Amino acid sequence: MSPIPTTRKAPVPTGLQAVLFDMDGTLVDTERLWLRTVEEEALGLGLALTEADLASVLGRAIEPCARHLASRAARDADPARLAASLERRFTELVRGRVEPLPGVVELLAALRTAGMPTALVSASPRPVVDTVLDALGRHHFATSVAEGETPRTKPFPDPYRAALTALGAAAARCVAVEDTPTGVASAEAAGCAVLAVPSYAPVLPAARRTVAGTLLEVDLAFLRRLVAVP
Repeated sequence: MSPIPTTRKAPVPTGLQAVLFDMDGTLVDTERLWLRTVEEEALGLGLALTEADLASVLGRAIEPCARHLASRAARDADPARLAASLERRFTELVRGRVEPLPGVVELLAALRTAGMPTALVSASPRPVVDTVLDALGRHHFATSVAEGETPRTKPFPDPYRAALTALGAAAARCVAVEDTPTGVASAEAAGCAVLAVPSYAPVLPAARRTVAGTLLEVDLAFLRRLVAVP
């Protein structure tokens, strides 16, 4: 009698497969430029930003931010016009002022040397993303996702899912590096482990979420531990 064939389960992928980076406030010091952009636009509407506005501003794409400003304006404000003005102001500020945050240059170089795939996943428009890619070095990233290139942007998981598909990587074996609650929500909804390096808004540790003060504390071994099976 022939032995009964057994069905072998496909091996579960283990180990870190890729690192996905947010851009503003995570890799480059553009979050302050974005806040300056929004503050200047708000002043033109007779508004002053408060702490209560941060959740609707930080880590958000331009259009939702424009809608938020329009909703707070005392007079009628066109969200489409505000969005166009915000994009123009922000792009002009970013050009020539891209400053990598502490530890970024070293970490990107180490990941490239190790052959670890990386992606840039941003809620900023493509012109801003391209400016930063040129400054940091496009060779550091296998793919990038900008605002408007997925059906929904952060805090929805679509941008991270698009990057994962492009990389051919499993979400559970990837680490997303973020600085805002909005970005963290997007990455976690996509199924990634998260390393949060908070900029302006606090982020607390949670399941599959680690918090660091700066990327100077992070290396490849650190990132690998975040997806290690207990």
